[in-house]
Amino acid sequence: MSALDGRAPLVLDVRELGRRAGAMMTIRRDAPAPADLVNPMIGIPPGSDLAVDVMAESVIEGVLVTGTVQGNAQGSCSRCLEPVTVPLTVDVQELFQYADLEGVDQDEELPTFENDLIDLEPTVRDAVVLALPLAPVCDEDCQGLCSECGVRIADDPGHHHDQTDPRWAALGTLFTEDEATKGRETEEKG
Repeated sequence: MSALDGRAPLVLDVRELGRRAGAMMTIRRDAPAPADLVNPMIGIPPGSDLAVDVMAESVIEGVLVTGTVQGNAQGSCSRCLEPVTVPLTVDVQELFQYADLEGVDQDEELPTFENDLIDLEPTVRDAVVLALPLAPVCDEDCQGLCSECGVRIADDPGHHHDQTDPRWAALGTLFTEDEATKGRETEEKG
């Protein structure tokens, strides 16, 4: 008895393939995104739509599943922290071994299946998380935030701060004092 629920959106029922090597079937469905399709900056929100388009092919060792998964990742721009949405199309490929193979060496790293149900969720999770951008940006030319005050530079393109090297700051006050003194002298002469 399998612990998988055949009605779960990312569980594939491959009963019609039988164990005939070369038999194929195409599976297309929309499924809600499982949790944990994220990295620290961006992710696909749980429950949002994933378009799954895969082909399951019976091979001697099991069933080879290949295809694509599409969804929209949401997060924050790594430069300016504005919300960003990134359309994502990810290729998936996994060989699911028969759990009861005899006379064939099984690769312990490959997932197994029995009772004609394949759980595609771990495969989708691995592929999507690896494809998410580590530093998403709202625009390739995004200049980010001002390091002095945090203003988004795209909102204020002329934004700048007059920066004085602290080693020269004392000279700046001398010039200010000299100008004030000259201004008073001019008034007294006038």
